[in-house]
Amino acid sequence: MQGVDGMAPGSGEGRSILGVSAGFHDAAAALVVDGRVLAAVEEERLSRRKHDASFPRRAMDTCLAIAGMEPGDVDVVAFHEKPVDVIGRHLASRIHSGPAAWRGLLLDTPRVLSKQLTVGQQVERWFRERSTPAPPVCFVEHHASHAAAAFYPSPFTAAAVLTEDGVGERATATLGCGIGSRLRIDRELWFPDSLGLLYSAFTAYCGMRVNGGEGELMGLAPFGEPVHADVIMEEVVELGEDGSFRLNPRYFDFVHGDAMTSPRFHRRFGGDPRPLGAPPTRREADLAASVQFVTEEVLLRMAGELHRLTGLDALCLGGGVALNCVANARLAREGPFGDVWVQPAAGDAGNALGAALWVWHEVLDGPREAVDGDGMSGAFLGPEFHEDEIRDWLDAEGIPYVHGSDPERVADEVAARLDDGALVGWFAGRMEFGPRALGHRSILADPRSPTVQGRLNGVVKERAPFRPFAPAALEDAAAEWFDTLGPTPYMTFTVPAAPSHWVDAEVADTGDDLAAAVAEVRTTIPAVTHVDRSARLQTVDRDRNPEFTRVLEAFERRTGCPVLLNTSFNSRDEPIVCSPEDAYRTFRNIGLDLLALGPFLIEQT
Repeated sequence: MQGVDGMAPGSGEGRSILGVSAGFHDAAAALVVDGRVLAAVEEERLSRRKHDASFPRRAMDTCLAIAGMEPGDVDVVAFHEKPVDVIGRHLASRIHSGPAAWRGLLLDTPRVLSKQLTVGQQVERWFRERSTPAPPVCFVEHHASHAAAAFYPSPFTAAAVLTEDGVGERATATLGCGIGSRLRIDRELWFPDSLGLLYSAFTAYCGMRVNGGEGELMGLAPFGEPVHADVIMEEVVELGEDGSFRLNPRYFDFVHGDAMTSPRFHRRFGGDPRPLGAPPTRREADLAASVQFVTEEVLLRMAGELHRLTGLDALCLGGGVALNCVANARLAREGPFGDVWVQPAAGDAGNALGAALWVWHEVLDGPREAVDGDGMSGAFLGPEFHEDEIRDWLDAEGIPYVHGSDPERVADEVAARLDDGALVGWFAGRMEFGPRALGHRSILADPRSPTVQGRLNGVVKERAPFRPFAPAALEDAAAEWFDTLGPTPYMTFTVPAAPSHWVDAEVADTGDDLAAAVAEVRTTIPAVTHVDRSARLQTVDRDRNPEFTRVLEAFERRTGCPVLLNTSFNSRDEPIVCSPEDAYRTFRNIGLDLLALGPFLIEQT
């Protein structure tokens, strides 16, 4: 394999690699030094623009600042896709579509060319503005980046690797394996046949935003029945036993038009698309359940084929589809693999990390040692604000606070307030990397409350009333409350509540009133279990997450319940908070009762 601009394979010792993803959605930067992940940050957390796709200038600065490094210390920049190949796919797909695609070809091509062909210039400009020459740039294939992010930080010395997303250069899915420090991709599925785009098409049709609303569609699925699954698999998707498939192009418009779905799609599934943001009905719930069923079927068949090809017992998942925690759980329970690990930043943000790791192992021939648990440091890879910094900011702003010098007393006070029904903003340690708040930038609440979900959805988060919230549970006690899959520190799997915590409920037919269905109490922790009694569980341990563990332990001592509701600390259409200033502003704007800003407690006034 060729080195990067003269860097020979085997010269990896002492190398610092700055990974970059940008251009479509969720831009990010990651810093890998000698194969170890030191920092990873999404640009949106710093720019405050949700799903920010722009070149991650702030994230690159922040990664270096976290490591105490200068731009001149960077040896290689790793970019998460190959721009020339992206342009080739764009042109080929439009030309292949014939005259119907001419309008899109004329309108979109200049934008695509500008975005893809200026990557190198943007890298050079960033370094030049910091008075240092730019290092070489290595362009890594998009799905190789996903595969690297999935395998290299995993706890396995050998594992099968499955990636699924919308599209990279041409690939939309890959099957391969990682052994030691090497990755191999054996099979690819190519655009326009894409499981990610199939799911996004139904997301758009049901009135939700593409590249953001897919999780909402997943949350809608348990309200419906998969009554359209047979139609999808008979008419819309031609599915093979090995998981390979072809989309019927007559049902879609994303190749040569301006929409995801075609008039034929609309006629087949009962009418025009739901307006963006319109409350879903049972019709949309049935559609969500149907495409969710098909997605799981595709992934199960792909996993079966991958197991046959590799004979390995462990599976690593990457790509945006791997954020579908319902499908992940079904793979773990029903699939052929004994262990399944999911990259917590499985989408395009994680590709900054994957590209850097790919260069370290595959280009520079750097060594790899699998880490117990994994190599993601709990996904706590962003900036941290120390006690003195927070105090200085609070004093400068004139914000009144109570300083809790003893962490145990802070935890006890927060637990007491949660037991009294308070909504608490919790800010501690390094910011999370990936879409989930994992107890460092979180809103916490009492999971036993039958009303807190409605308050959070309706007033605080201003989002659809049917959307569920996730539980965080002490790892040692989780099995008493959930039918667990073992430790799940990243909210990448759903699990059922333990039957001992079910509540018999006479559930009425609420028709299209999904909020009424949510209000039915089905478990002893109704704020964190969905209508099917499932939950996207995070298990919490002291080694990885000591601050959050103290709060959970204090809540358990007080209530007997080792579970808390944990949702991301943000308001509607805002990224998760990053800084003390972000946290305080959001705390005031959304009306939380208490803010725990490190050791400082601030009351809402």
